[in-house]
Amino acid sequence: MKKLITTNGLSHEDWLKYRKQGIGGSDAGAICGLNPYVSPMSVFYEKTRSEVEDYDNESMRQGRDLEEYVARRFMEETGLKVRRSNAMYQNEEYPFMLANVDRLISGDNIGLECKTASAYNADKWTGDSVPAHYEIQCHHYMAVTGAKAWYLAVVILGREFKYKKIERDEELIQNLIAIEKEFWEGHVLPGNMPDPDGSDISNEVINRYFPSALKKTIPLPSYLNEQLKRREEIILLAKKLTQEQNQIEQQLKLYMGEYEMAFNEHYKVSWSNVDTVRIDSKRLKEERPDLYRNFAKSSQSRRFTVRAA
Repeated sequence: MKKLITTNGLSHEDWLKYRKQGIGGSDAGAICGLNPYVSPMSVFYEKTRSEVEDYDNESMRQGRDLEEYVARRFMEETGLKVRRSNAMYQNEEYPFMLANVDRLISGDNIGLECKTASAYNADKWTGDSVPAHYEIQCHHYMAVTGAKAWYLAVVILGREFKYKKIERDEELIQNLIAIEKEFWEGHVLPGNMPDPDGSDISNEVINRYFPSALKKTIPLPSYLNEQLKRREEIILLAKKLTQEQNQIEQQLKLYMGEYEMAFNEHYKVSWSNVDTVRIDSKRLKEERPDLYRNFAKSSQSRRFTVRAA
């Protein structure tokens, strides 16, 4: 590996620009189709657009702020010493592979990735298991740095601290390099968007590329007919499955009657009271049009429909 850039004193915007030069550890799981929050299409979007998008939310901020705490807890639990690397690394043979690591283990060729998780996601850390995209992230760092292993430490908020040592798997790393190489050289460099995967994330990306429609019509190629036919079959199947689901739920409701909760050793079923308050927008518009105009919010989106010719 080589040091691509020292991150000490590097602005956040410049750091984001360097990230666009290759595939980072947090991108690797998405490219492999293992990240539930990021798709290959969204990684492509982030790497190919000219603008730098500084997306952030409360969960991401807490993860950054708690990184130091996770590192300290790791040192307490293991007796190992860790240090910041303050650099972005690059694989010399595959320069599109980048690594911005959380910590390195002092005196050893091993790294540490620090994570936080909510109590709602605690089941993903049961026993020795870890989320697949995090394990891929650690192997990506090993591929870039040449490290022999990588620690993954997590604080499950309000619950517990855990860590796992992930040993270097050379076969997995070679497969990961091949996948990332194909993505970078087959999609990012030529600007060839990867196929959508049906996720909501991919839908968001498509809407970003094409936010509004031109009032024009184009011919529909016949090779899409098979996909449209399959779509009709899926819709019909989904309706049948939804009806079957509703039937099961109705049987449960009849059994429960006026009772709120039912449970056994396998399931817990709740049919509870929910109070909902909604604004009658139609009445508000009629009786207080001035107030309606002040608080009305207009937005534009595109509606997708398919009808038989």
